[in-house]
Amino acid sequence: MSEQIMTEAAKLAVDHSKDLKFLHFELAGEYYGLDILKIMEINGMMDITAVPQTPQFMKGLINLRGKVIPVIDLRLKFGLPQEAYTERTSIIVIEFKTISGPTQMGIVVDRVSEVITIKEADIDPAPEFGARLKSEYIKGVAKTKNTVIIILDIDVILTDQELTFGPRSQLAPEADQTA
Repeated sequence: MSEQIMTEAAKLAVDHSKDLKFLHFELAGEYYGLDILKIMEINGMMDITAVPQTPQFMKGLINLRGKVIPVIDLRLKFGLPQEAYTERTSIIVIEFKTISGPTQMGIVVDRVSEVITIKEADIDPAPEFGARLKSEYIKGVAKTKNTVIIILDIDVILTDQELTFGPRSQLAPEADQTA
């Protein structure tokens, strides 16, 4: 009996020695990480075509090698002050899942640093605190030698109800109240 319980517990155990890879970037002087598997590519700033009647954080659309991709400014999405774009400002193109399949979106960040490897054991759960960004956007907090990195849950950020584009949006059918 105890062997069966131990076997079940072993199946549920998390491998804390597992290495995870994140894209490390900066936003308003704070450090963030995104799961490297969500990232399609990283680009410098490019021309963004504004879309009327969208939230302020929705910067518009870019033409990326013939594919039109919506772009949001992560600073504005998090309620941070807007700043002029510089030569270090980047657009990270992310792929995330929606009800209609994989979707790509660009996010504007102040500066991309590098891909970093963090052991799963060095990531704590998201703390409850009065921050400018919603705590459900945070997957965890990574402790490194020099700093703390906020690991973002990009699927939650990009499927937030504010990012939907009308009745045929990314909302699940039961959430779509149009008739």
